[in-house]
Amino acid sequence: MLIDTHCHLDAPEFNQDRESVIERSLENGVTGIVIPAVMKQNLDTVKQLAHQFDGGYYALGIHPMYVRYAKDEDLADVESAIQVALKEDDRRLVAIGEIGLDFFIPEIKEGKERVRQEFFYREQLKMAKKYDLPVLLHVRRSQDMLLKHLRQIQVPGGIAHAFNGSEQQAKAFIDLGFCLGFGGTITFTRSLQIRRIATGIDLNNIVIETDAPDIPPAWLREEKPRNSPEFLPQIAQVLADLRGMTLEELAYRTTENTYRVLPRMRPIQ
Repeated sequence: MLIDTHCHLDAPEFNQDRESVIERSLENGVTGIVIPAVMKQNLDTVKQLAHQFDGGYYALGIHPMYVRYAKDEDLADVESAIQVALKEDDRRLVAIGEIGLDFFIPEIKEGKERVRQEFFYREQLKMAKKYDLPVLLHVRRSQDMLLKHLRQIQVPGGIAHAFNGSEQQAKAFIDLGFCLGFGGTITFTRSLQIRRIATGIDLNNIVIETDAPDIPPAWLREEKPRNSPEFLPQIAQVLADLRGMTLEELAYRTTENTYRVLPRMRPIQ
């Protein structure tokens, strides 16, 4: 029983075989897939897709890489979509995301683009606090600034997706109620820092993900490899081996962690 806590299943890379990808993932033991929105235009898309299969869940938000194409009014559309889902008691909505800051891409890491990123990030943190929802955080060379705003606008935790910071930054996110998401990057032997953190921190603070179709694992050698949620068990096995435990134990523990930080996913007894 594995949960892919971050998968862009609505991406065009899956347009030709999305149903079979979902089928293979379920057959491989992936019982949950969280599909985050990235812009106004796919808010409804991720919701509809999540409702098309057992184990589908979604998050609503505007990704920092798409902020440059967004209008301020798009934030109202995000909030409206959240309100509708909560009014419907739609438990497949599990978080606000994907939100955050990206200081890796040169064109958006400075000046007005950076200011705009921070504005959208803060406004969506305010929504998370208002509606008591966790957040799925995009973390790319922006850990300290993300943490600064999280300390000012306290939200009910969430996931630092594709975590790639320092041990000190990892502890800071954990102290604020976040789990760290690990995926394909840990399958590369040269990813020494990420592997060290993924094996060194308490297992209670780890969830697993693919970020499909991005961040493909080491064994995909094609020129343009497409990651997929069906590979989550193999990625999880690498992490289990690194930590010296069984895949079954890792699956159980990371699933429980996911339920803790994304409580709307926990099955109703």
